[in-house]
Amino acid sequence: MKNITTEAWVLEAGPKGEVGVPADLKKTTYTFSDIQEFDVLAEPLYGCWEGNMGHALSRKPVDICLQRGEGQVVIGNAGVVRIAKTGSKVTSVKKGDHCLVFCNGVWDKFGYPMKIVGYDAPNTMGVLAKQMKLHEKQVILLPENSNHSLQQWAAFSLRYITAWANWKLAYGCWRVQMTEEDCPAPFVWGWGGGVSMAELALAKFSGCRVAMISSNEKRLQMIEDMGIKPIDRKKFIDLDFDDKRYKQDPEYKKKYLESEKVFLDTVDENTLGLGVSIFIDYVGSPVMRATLKALARQGVITTAGWKEGMKISTVRAIECISRHIHIHTHYARYDQGRAAVQFAENTGWMPKVDEKVYTWDEVPQLASDYKNGGDMSYYPIFQINSL
Repeated sequence: MKNITTEAWVLEAGPKGEVGVPADLKKTTYTFSDIQEFDVLAEPLYGCWEGNMGHALSRKPVDICLQRGEGQVVIGNAGVVRIAKTGSKVTSVKKGDHCLVFCNGVWDKFGYPMKIVGYDAPNTMGVLAKQMKLHEKQVILLPENSNHSLQQWAAFSLRYITAWANWKLAYGCWRVQMTEEDCPAPFVWGWGGGVSMAELALAKFSGCRVAMISSNEKRLQMIEDMGIKPIDRKKFIDLDFDDKRYKQDPEYKKKYLESEKVFLDTVDENTLGLGVSIFIDYVGSPVMRATLKALARQGVITTAGWKEGMKISTVRAIECISRHIHIHTHYARYDQGRAAVQFAENTGWMPKVDEKVYTWDEVPQLASDYKNGGDMSYYPIFQINSL
C-alpha cells in the first residue's frame, strides 16, 4: 500500500509520565496511508480553532499522542474540505465537492460518537494538514450554491452540530415534564462560548426566552446583536467556586457569596422569579453550585463539554426533590449532523465569523491568541489551502 505525504502542523508526544507539559505545533511533512474503499482524500480549505485543540496543546487532561500511542498527531476537527479523491465504494460525495468535516471518529453500534477525529480517535488526522484522509461518514456534503460562506460552515462544523444534538435532547426532556400549557416560553440561559451561543440561537427557534453570560465587551455586543439577552459576568466576577478555599479562606468565602447573591438576584429579575428552565453550561465545576441554585423546579442542566472543570458534586436529595434533569452528550450521530446542516441552510441558523482569517503560517499565532484570551471571536477561522 502506498503512502501519501503532505505538509502539516503536528503535535508531538510529550515526556512520558509528565501530564500538562504544554506543547507547540511543529510544521513538518506528515505521511499517512492511502485511502481505502470507504475513505476520501480531502484538501482542507478552512478550519475553526476549537477548545479541544487548546486542550491537546496544553496536554490536559491527557497527552493525546501518548493516549493514542502515536508520536505525532495532526489535530483540528472543525472545518470545510474539498474532495480530491474517493474510494471505490464511496457514494455520498465525489471529487470537487465541498464538504463539512463531521468529526465522529469512533462510534458505537447506534452511531453515537465515542472518540473524535483529530483528537482522541486513533489513526485519524485533523484539518491542520494540506491533505487528510476521512471516512465518507466523516464528511457531509454542503448545500449547492449555499447562502452561507465556507468560513461560516467551518465554524458550524463542530460547535453547531454539537449544539443541535444537545439541544434536541435537553428541550425534549424539559417538555416531558413541562408541557406547552405549563410553560409556553421557557427561560434558557448559557455559560460558555460558541456552542452555548449556537444552542441559545437554536432555542430561540423553539420560542424560548434566551440569555447568555459573558464578561467580554465584544462578545456581549455579539450576543445582543443575535437577539440574545446579554448578562454581564463582571457584575458577579468572583463567582468561581473552589470548595477547599471556601472552607478555609473567610475573605474568599465572603466575596464568593456576595457574587453568588448578585448572580441569583439577576436570575430572579430576568426569569419572573421562576428560575432558569434550561441552563446550558459548558464551563463546569467553578459555576456548578450557582447554576444549580439558579435552576427552576423541573429544570434541565445540559452540557456536552467542560471548559474549566470536569468534576462536579451534587446533593442527590435536593436534585430529586427539585426534579432536575442532568443532560450529558458528546457531539452527534451522522443523521443529526445532516439534519443540522439542512436546518441551518433553510433558516439562517449560522455563526457570525470575523473578517480576520489566520493564514496557514499564522496558525501558531492563532493558538497563542486563543490561549491568552483577549478580544477573539467565538469562532476563530484559519485557512489551509487556497480555493
